[in-house]
Amino acid sequence: MVVLNKIYTRTGDDGTTALGTGERRPKHDLRIAAYGTVDETNAVIGLVRLQTQDQELGDLDAALGRIQNDLFDLGADLCTPETGEDLGYEPLRVTGAQVDWLESEIDRLNADLQPLRSFVLPGGTPAAAYLHQGRTVSRRAERLITELSTQDGETVSQPALKYINRLSDFLFVASRYANAKANGDVLWVPGQNR
Repeated sequence: MVVLNKIYTRTGDDGTTALGTGERRPKHDLRIAAYGTVDETNAVIGLVRLQTQDQELGDLDAALGRIQNDLFDLGADLCTPETGEDLGYEPLRVTGAQVDWLESEIDRLNADLQPLRSFVLPGGTPAAAYLHQGRTVSRRAERLITELSTQDGETVSQPALKYINRLSDFLFVASRYANAKANGDVLWVPGQNR
Protein backbone atom coordinates (compact mmCIF):
# COMPACT_ATOMS: atom_id res chain seq x y z
CA MET A 1 0.00 0.00 0.00
CA VAL A 2 1.29 3.42 -0.93
CA VAL A 3 1.14 6.09 1.78
CA LEU A 4 1.88 9.71 0.87
CA ASN A 5 1.72 11.88 3.96
CA LYS A 6 4.02 14.58 2.68
CA ILE A 7 4.30 15.56 -0.97
CA TYR A 8 7.64 17.34 -0.87
CA THR A 9 10.60 15.54 0.67
CA ARG A 10 13.46 17.74 -0.53
CA THR A 11 15.42 14.55 -1.39
CA GLY A 12 15.28 15.43 -5.09
CA ASP A 13 16.63 18.92 -4.67
CA ASP A 14 20.04 17.66 -5.78
CA GLY A 15 18.62 16.55 -9.15
CA THR A 16 18.24 12.88 -8.27
CA THR A 17 15.30 10.60 -7.58
CA ALA A 18 14.97 7.17 -6.00
CA LEU A 19 14.14 3.98 -7.84
CA GLY A 20 12.04 1.26 -6.20
CA THR A 21 15.30 -0.43 -5.23
CA GLY A 22 16.37 2.62 -3.22
CA GLU A 23 19.12 3.48 -5.71
CA ARG A 24 19.27 7.19 -6.57
CA ARG A 25 19.64 8.30 -10.16
CA PRO A 26 19.73 11.67 -11.95
CA LYS A 27 16.26 12.88 -12.91
CA HIS A 28 17.38 12.90 -16.56
CA ASP A 29 18.36 9.19 -16.41
CA LEU A 30 16.90 7.12 -19.27
CA ARG A 31 14.95 4.87 -16.88
CA ILE A 32 13.38 7.90 -15.20
CA ALA A 33 12.54 9.41 -18.61
CA ALA A 34 10.93 6.11 -19.66
CA TYR A 35 8.55 5.78 -16.73
CA GLY A 36 7.98 9.54 -16.68
CA THR A 37 6.74 9.29 -20.25
CA VAL A 38 4.49 6.38 -19.25
CA ASP A 39 3.06 8.76 -16.63
CA GLU A 40 2.59 11.42 -19.32
CA THR A 41 0.69 8.87 -21.43
CA ASN A 42 -1.55 8.21 -18.42
CA ALA A 43 -2.25 11.93 -18.05
CA VAL A 44 -3.31 12.18 -21.70
CA ILE A 45 -5.65 9.22 -21.18
CA GLY A 46 -7.14 11.19 -18.29
CA LEU A 47 -7.93 13.95 -20.80
CA VAL A 48 -9.45 11.39 -23.17
CA ARG A 49 -11.73 10.18 -20.41
CA LEU A 50 -13.28 13.64 -20.11
CA GLN A 51 -14.68 12.93 -23.58
CA THR A 52 -15.71 9.26 -23.14
CA GLN A 53 -17.97 9.31 -20.11
CA ASP A 54 -21.22 9.33 -22.08
CA GLN A 55 -23.26 6.19 -22.69
CA GLU A 56 -22.15 5.83 -26.29
CA LEU A 57 -18.47 5.53 -25.34
CA GLY A 58 -18.95 4.12 -21.84
CA ASP A 59 -17.35 0.79 -22.78
CA LEU A 60 -14.30 2.63 -24.08
CA ASP A 61 -14.15 4.74 -20.92
CA ALA A 62 -14.16 1.60 -18.75
CA ALA A 63 -11.30 0.14 -20.79
CA LEU A 64 -9.34 3.39 -20.50
CA GLY A 65 -9.84 3.36 -16.72
CA ARG A 66 -8.35 -0.13 -16.55
CA ILE A 67 -5.46 0.97 -18.78
CA GLN A 68 -4.72 3.92 -16.48
CA ASN A 69 -4.32 1.48 -13.60
CA ASP A 70 -2.15 -0.82 -15.73
CA LEU A 71 0.05 2.14 -16.65
CA PHE A 72 0.79 2.66 -12.96
CA ASP A 73 1.77 -1.03 -12.85
CA LEU A 74 4.06 -0.43 -15.84
CA GLY A 75 5.60 2.59 -14.13
CA ALA A 76 6.20 0.53 -10.98
CA ASP A 77 7.76 -2.24 -13.09
CA LEU A 78 10.13 0.22 -14.76
CA CYS A 79 10.89 2.00 -11.48
CA THR A 80 12.19 -1.23 -9.94
CA PRO A 81 14.86 -2.74 -12.20
CA GLU A 82 15.64 -6.42 -11.79
CA THR A 83 18.87 -6.59 -9.82
CA GLY A 84 18.81 -10.16 -8.54
CA GLU A 85 18.99 -8.79 -5.00
CA ASP A 86 16.36 -9.44 -2.34
CA LEU A 87 14.42 -6.19 -1.97
CA GLY A 88 12.40 -7.41 0.97
CA TYR A 89 9.24 -7.28 -1.13
CA GLU A 90 7.92 -8.66 -4.40
CA PRO A 91 8.23 -5.91 -7.05
CA LEU A 92 5.15 -5.23 -9.14
CA ARG A 93 5.57 -6.46 -12.72
CA VAL A 94 3.38 -6.23 -15.81
CA THR A 95 2.04 -9.67 -16.71
CA GLY A 96 1.23 -11.48 -19.91
CA ALA A 97 -2.43 -11.45 -18.85
CA GLN A 98 -2.45 -7.64 -19.01
CA VAL A 99 -1.04 -7.81 -22.56
CA ASP A 100 -3.62 -10.47 -23.52
CA TRP A 101 -6.47 -8.31 -22.20
CA LEU A 102 -5.23 -5.32 -24.20
CA GLU A 103 -5.09 -7.44 -27.36
CA SER A 104 -8.65 -8.67 -26.76
CA GLU A 105 -9.81 -5.05 -26.39
CA ILE A 106 -8.11 -4.10 -29.65
CA ASP A 107 -9.93 -6.97 -31.37
CA ARG A 108 -13.25 -5.99 -29.78
CA LEU A 109 -13.03 -2.34 -30.81
CA ASN A 110 -11.74 -3.17 -34.29
CA ALA A 111 -14.37 -5.84 -35.06
CA ASP A 112 -16.94 -3.52 -36.68
CA LEU A 113 -14.60 -0.90 -38.13
CA GLN A 114 -14.24 -0.53 -41.87
CA PRO A 115 -10.83 -1.53 -43.26
CA LEU A 116 -8.51 1.42 -43.81
CA ARG A 117 -7.68 2.47 -47.37
CA SER A 118 -5.64 5.52 -46.32
CA PHE A 119 -3.70 6.78 -43.34
CA VAL A 120 -5.79 8.53 -40.70
CA LEU A 121 -5.13 12.13 -39.72
CA PRO A 122 -5.25 12.82 -35.98
CA GLY A 123 -8.62 14.42 -35.34
CA GLY A 124 -12.31 13.91 -35.80
CA THR A 125 -14.05 13.93 -32.45
CA PRO A 126 -12.40 15.43 -29.35
CA ALA A 127 -12.07 11.90 -27.91
CA ALA A 128 -10.34 10.67 -31.06
CA ALA A 129 -7.98 13.65 -31.15
CA TYR A 130 -6.90 13.04 -27.54
CA LEU A 131 -6.56 9.31 -28.27
CA HIS A 132 -4.17 10.16 -31.11
CA GLN A 133 -2.20 12.38 -28.74
CA GLY A 134 -2.04 9.49 -26.27
CA ARG A 135 -0.89 7.21 -29.09
CA THR A 136 2.02 9.48 -29.97
CA VAL A 137 3.08 9.91 -26.34
CA SER A 138 2.91 6.14 -25.79
CA ARG A 139 5.08 5.63 -28.88
CA ARG A 140 7.64 8.02 -27.35
CA ALA A 141 7.49 6.01 -24.13
CA GLU A 142 8.05 2.85 -26.16
CA ARG A 143 11.11 4.35 -27.87
CA LEU A 144 12.59 5.23 -24.48
CA ILE A 145 11.75 1.84 -22.97
CA THR A 146 13.24 -0.09 -25.89
CA GLU A 147 16.35 2.09 -25.77
CA LEU A 148 16.60 1.39 -22.04
CA SER A 149 16.34 -2.34 -22.69
CA THR A 150 19.46 -2.20 -24.89
CA GLN A 151 21.66 -0.46 -22.30
CA ASP A 152 24.35 -2.43 -20.48
CA GLY A 153 23.25 -3.29 -16.96
CA GLU A 154 19.59 -2.39 -17.59
CA THR A 155 16.67 -4.80 -17.83
CA VAL A 156 13.09 -4.42 -19.00
CA SER A 157 10.66 -7.32 -18.80
CA GLN A 158 9.20 -8.76 -21.99
CA PRO A 159 5.60 -8.20 -20.79
CA ALA A 160 6.42 -4.51 -20.18
CA LEU A 161 7.83 -4.16 -23.71
CA LYS A 162 4.82 -5.92 -25.20
CA TYR A 163 2.34 -3.88 -23.17
CA ILE A 164 3.67 -0.50 -24.28
CA ASN A 165 3.77 -1.69 -27.90
CA ARG A 166 0.15 -2.90 -27.80
CA LEU A 167 -0.99 0.26 -26.03
CA SER A 168 -0.32 2.51 -29.02
CA ASP A 169 -2.18 0.00 -31.21
CA PHE A 170 -5.11 0.12 -28.79
CA LEU A 171 -5.15 3.92 -28.76
CA PHE A 172 -5.14 4.03 -32.57
CA VAL A 173 -8.04 1.56 -32.85
CA ALA A 174 -9.86 3.38 -30.02
CA SER A 175 -9.57 6.66 -31.95
CA ARG A 176 -11.16 5.00 -34.97
CA TYR A 177 -13.85 3.50 -32.73
CA ALA A 178 -14.65 6.94 -31.26
CA ASN A 179 -14.79 8.49 -34.73
CA ALA A 180 -17.00 5.67 -36.04
CA LYS A 181 -19.59 6.66 -33.43
CA ALA A 182 -19.65 10.16 -34.99
CA ASN A 183 -18.64 11.30 -38.49
CA GLY A 184 -15.86 8.82 -39.19
CA ASP A 185 -12.12 9.13 -39.54
CA VAL A 186 -10.35 12.07 -41.12
CA LEU A 187 -8.33 10.50 -43.93
CA TRP A 188 -5.04 11.61 -45.42
CA VAL A 189 -5.27 12.56 -49.10
CA PRO A 190 -1.73 12.23 -50.49
CA GLY A 191 -0.61 15.32 -52.42
CA GLN A 192 -3.95 17.06 -51.95
CA ASN A 193 -2.42 20.50 -51.55
CA ARG A 194 0.36 20.45 -54.13
